Amino acid sequence: MPLKNPVVKRLHDMRTLGFGGAPIGNLYRQIDDDTAHAAVEEAWTLGIRYFDTAPHYGLGLSERRLGGVLRDKPRDEFLLSTKVGRLIRPAEDPQEWDDEGFAVPGDRMRVRDYSPAGVRRSIEESLERLGVDRLDIVYIHDPDDHWTEALEGAVPELNRLRDEGVIGAWGAGMNQAEMLTRFVRETDIDVVMQAGRYTLLEQGGREELIPECAARGVGVVNVGVFNSGILANPDPRSQAKYNYDDAPPAVLEKAERLAALADANGTTLPAAALQFSLRDPAITNVTLGMRTADQVRRDVELLRQPVPESFWTAAVGQGLIAVDPQTLSA
Repeated sequence: MPLKNPVVKRLHDMRTLGFGGAPIGNLYRQIDDDTAHAAVEEAWTLGIRYFDTAPHYGLGLSERRLGGVLRDKPRDEFLLSTKVGRLIRPAEDPQEWDDEGFAVPGDRMRVRDYSPAGVRRSIEESLERLGVDRLDIVYIHDPDDHWTEALEGAVPELNRLRDEGVIGAWGAGMNQAEMLTRFVRETDIDVVMQAGRYTLLEQGGREELIPECAARGVGVVNVGVFNSGILANPDPRSQAKYNYDDAPPAVLEKAERLAALADANGTTLPAAALQFSLRDPAITNVTLGMRTADQVRRDVELLRQPVPESFWTAAVGQGLIAVDPQTLSA
């Protein structure tokens, strides 16, 4: 079924990488404003026109930094998404540093709120931090333990805001496929952001979620394609993180087999990992977290690096991937 939402269709038609804004929110380590702004500028120079962020990323820092560059760009030339579900408020018990993975001061905190009023406040505050006049896509962020609140609060409000033209489309972003599948089956969702469940290492997201999206005209933005780092380098051992933790031996062994196969076929593990799901006609976009201008250039080069058909044939033949996505239908 064709994509039902025109904003999501436009994103699909771009067929370029998306810029993920978590790293410029100081994910895991600090960078300065100039470095963050340079990364966004380089992404723009190299043709990236989809930018994703969230209040969660650096307690608003990612939105402020991203907006610092994008507010000077022609608004009709790019698509911008952020997320709802976490409001940023003064910390009741201020800490020296944030305790949720971002190297930022802990003087503010996240307050979970999936209510209609919370959704409206979150969008208003994001627009202010970004310094733009509208949002193209708004995702419900990580509602894993808040299904009822999201279904009864955020979903009807986002439907209303979309239908009134306040936002262009809405979706949900999660690190699991099961609840995203429920959103697709039970709501009028436009797009899902699926993290880490459709990669060279695992294809669980292809079992139910992606076919349901394809059948209902729902877009799929695929993120986490490097599985937290283990697929991000030619040698998996150089950053053997998987699902935000040390990779189990079996996962590391599979990644090493894929890396050896890539090398034998004249390509690299990260190039294959990046291009894997883009071979699937049901995938709308692949978005990568980017921290520096050098990293942006490297990611764009990975997208352009040839991955021979012999790699995909051998990977299927050796049971390393279930199927070549290019053989699947949308």
